[in-house]
Amino acid sequence: MSPSAIPNLKVERELFDTGAGLVLACDEVGRGAIAGPVTVGLVLIDPTVRRMPAGLRDSKLLAEPKREAMAPRAAAWVRGWAVGEASAAEIDELGIMACLGLAGARAFAALTAAEEIAFGTPLLLDGNYDWLSASVEHRVQVSTRIKADRDCASVAAASVIAKVHRDRGMRRSHDELPLYGWNENKGYSSRGHFAALDEHGPSDLHRHTWLHERPAEAEPALFELGVG
Repeated sequence: MSPSAIPNLKVERELFDTGAGLVLACDEVGRGAIAGPVTVGLVLIDPTVRRMPAGLRDSKLLAEPKREAMAPRAAAWVRGWAVGEASAAEIDELGIMACLGLAGARAFAALTAAEEIAFGTPLLLDGNYDWLSASVEHRVQVSTRIKADRDCASVAAASVIAKVHRDRGMRRSHDELPLYGWNENKGYSSRGHFAALDEHGPSDLHRHTWLHERPAEAEPALFELGVG
């Protein structure tokens, strides 16, 4: 693995050096799926944070068994963490961008129920668009950063926690309705997933508004690439 894919605490330490008492980090998974929720992971660290767990990476760079093993270590490493979700039905009703904010607000509410987080606390958000600030009433100072889940250890931890949480939920959904291969595709587009849709029709867990313009030929296994 390239050294550039190994996250570190450089950005977080710079924030602590400028006076931040706490740093939040946030990432989402499930944005591009055609079934299941969109999930947001949120973690909190303070200046006493120790060296990151060995092997911590962006969730997309870890095979599923390694993600599963890493999630409890990542959760134990941070000061606090929470996960929020928005359902497929909410995505159909409100749209994906609004639901990213909704899931983020739910994660933030869960975390602030356990931790006192001052107004203006810095938050590192993966990507180049701030979909979170308005949903949390601008109570945090969001900094967007492309590839933050790759470069920033705190965001990598959030990505792993969120990914494992969502994947477990999709496996439980598969156990209840084993028609669409959610234990393998986790709700993402694949030929097998679309074949099951052709045979059985959509379920309540599908994002119905996302199924009208199906690609001519679905990618064989987008979920294997860790598409968020």
